[in-house]
Amino acid sequence: MLVVFSDIISKRLSYVLGIIFEDRNVPYEIINDPDVFRFSEGIKLVYSDYPFEESFPTISPSTLLFEEDIRQHYLSRKEWGREEVISFDGIPDPLASIFYLLSCYDDYLSEDSDQHDRYPVKSSLVYNYGWLDKLMVERWCEEVLLFIEAENKTKIETNKIPFKVIPTFDIDNAFAYRLKEGFRKWMSVSKDLLRFDKKRIRERRRVLKEGVRDPYDTYDIIEGIIEKGYEVKIFWLLGDFGTYDRNVSYENDELRELIKSFSKLCSVGLHPSYQSNDSRSVLLEEKSRIEEIIGDEVTLSRQHFLKLNIPYTYEQLISVGSLNDYTLGFAELPGFRAGIARSFLWYNLKKEIITELNIHPFSYMDGTLNEYMELSTESAKSKIDDLKNEVRKYGGDFIMIWHNETIGDYGKWEGWKSVLDHSLKA
Repeated sequence: MLVVFSDIISKRLSYVLGIIFEDRNVPYEIINDPDVFRFSEGIKLVYSDYPFEESFPTISPSTLLFEEDIRQHYLSRKEWGREEVISFDGIPDPLASIFYLLSCYDDYLSEDSDQHDRYPVKSSLVYNYGWLDKLMVERWCEEVLLFIEAENKTKIETNKIPFKVIPTFDIDNAFAYRLKEGFRKWMSVSKDLLRFDKKRIRERRRVLKEGVRDPYDTYDIIEGIIEKGYEVKIFWLLGDFGTYDRNVSYENDELRELIKSFSKLCSVGLHPSYQSNDSRSVLLEEKSRIEEIIGDEVTLSRQHFLKLNIPYTYEQLISVGSLNDYTLGFAELPGFRAGIARSFLWYNLKKEIITELNIHPFSYMDGTLNEYMELSTESAKSKIDDLKNEVRKYGGDFIMIWHNETIGDYGKWEGWKSVLDHSLKA
């Protein structure tokens, strides 16, 4: 048994110790009575500046884990063990560093946003400290364990956090040409005619008149991945038509059958529309749509355009019963936004509570590599290898975001199916 002493047993401290020890199956207890701690049996750690006469292994705490509000701290980097940690007002603190990243503390303090009201990667601490490609939370967890072992001259038996490859797909546009009717169909046709886009005009005719497969119809590829045993997650956009929401109507019978068929093969989630991010009623309506289609409760979600506004978005998801969200990451660059690849419960800093919402961070998105970074397929594979090796080493879920239109070797995505295949190699 590991015994941890702290003057105050705060929610934040309890949360962090759970992150470090529970998934590694290390039994522990927190004690705030010096005498009880002194005479306790077991491996010991002091997270306090209490003046014990005995020389117990000690990590001097910053104030972060004992606060109950959101404050500006003077942050810097300092070596602690083999890693850099965040120094809070001059105090290097690995436990507070873990909390800072997992709680997305950055987001609460910054007013920076991009054109889609997302927190930009270049404003983040992990980017500016050069930590984006590293699982810093797991590295700090391991450093804390090594410190405890070395100072207690003992070995702690731990479970290794399992490594898993999880492919996920967002269905923003179920088909390029098929199932689009009425105003939307004629608007698309008119746009192609005005641009004199011969390729799309010819392609549309072949799909709609000659029965050629729609270029976005790559569902057999996704089914093949499911059949290989991967825990595939598919997120469907079912919002009303808008500037950024352009999927086939949720009322279309063929689309409904497609969604229902996949719900029997893998986990199906909602892809809340761009419009829903500002409206709980719209979000609730879209959730009702997908649940009516598959005839079951849907608790998985990922925001369209990765449109995440912390804490508002997460609070909205909880309020409608979404308990697993897969949005956490950056659109502009791949990497580990919260320094972790395993799922974790979201800590709401505004309310100072550990919520029931499970956050599943992703490692990269297809559009990040091709559209934002403009990488070649070979460079993309190399980048993916670096990220995957980090997750393999420290444990967690290597979650990737793809779209049905990006895996058919079509248009600007020619050759990118090989990148997906490369990613799936365990």
